[in-house]
Amino acid sequence: MIQTPYLLFLGDAPDQLAAKVAQGIKDWRPENAVGQFRMDGCKADMGLTDMTLQEAKAAGAKTLVIGVANRGGVISQEWKKVLVMALEEGFDLASGLHNLLRDEADLVAVSQATGQHLHDVRIPEVDYPIANGVKRKGKRVLPVGTDCSVGKMYTGLCLEQAMKKRGMKATFRPTGQTGILITGDGVPLDAVIADFMAGSVEWLTPDNDDDHWDIIEGQGSLFHVSYSGVTMALIHGGQPDALVICHEPTREHMRGLPGYSLPTLEQVRDMALSLAKVANPTCQVIGYAINTQHMSEADAKAYLADVEARLGLPATDPFRFGAETLADALADLT
Repeated sequence: MIQTPYLLFLGDAPDQLAAKVAQGIKDWRPENAVGQFRMDGCKADMGLTDMTLQEAKAAGAKTLVIGVANRGGVISQEWKKVLVMALEEGFDLASGLHNLLRDEADLVAVSQATGQHLHDVRIPEVDYPIANGVKRKGKRVLPVGTDCSVGKMYTGLCLEQAMKKRGMKATFRPTGQTGILITGDGVPLDAVIADFMAGSVEWLTPDNDDDHWDIIEGQGSLFHVSYSGVTMALIHGGQPDALVICHEPTREHMRGLPGYSLPTLEQVRDMALSLAKVANPTCQVIGYAINTQHMSEADAKAYLADVEARLGLPATDPFRFGAETLADALADLT
């Protein structure tokens, strides 16, 4: 088990979005976030107290969590100096990067010498089956996005909160490192061998009560040429009964792909629904989750009203304005 509370390591993150792992922990498990550690040049800020390793240790932090999800998931030499010092200071390390802590010989040597633990949450620990496409009991909802990092995980967590408040049976099913660090369980989907990805989602969302909803954490985007495969596995392995389309309106291009513009909500709706119907012919789009964090409240509400009027389904920013309208739409399908 990963020991809590955490000191969130932001490294030299180039922007706020690069520190989405730390942001997710801070927003959804604030009791586990003692403070943040930022290196020179870091442009991310969780609004937590900046601490040295010694200050965080004195405040009770037990694990240094790498809260940055950089492109390629690599541990730089500059980061490694801090990680070594953290182990020597008595911290465990936890990471969701593709660059595994356990593959770094110097970190392994220091962890063994100090008796501290290395936690790689992006390592599959189950022999997942190949998907069989057999229809499962219970219901499932999947957020899909116009791009990566537009709020699919937040939509899922907000939905779970709203549905439980409404008295509905709902379970958030993490498929990425941040969700796993928040809930303590899940499938690190983008680290699963391709042939078993859809099967791992079937494993994650087994038979359940007829009125129980699994809220599957979305990943990637069908329109993102780097990460579309993981989205496809979620759509077919999840066999969703409902889709929520997620979008961030102020983005100028696909994340990390300046030559690619974002698709429209209609394009994502039509493509995702057609692919979802391959595994579940009754699947429906039930609403839109719009990430309005970079918009004024007036502009956000106007945008949401336009989406609802144009597309005829509920539209909300689940984190800013709540997910009640989306929960209501799912209740109508139960």
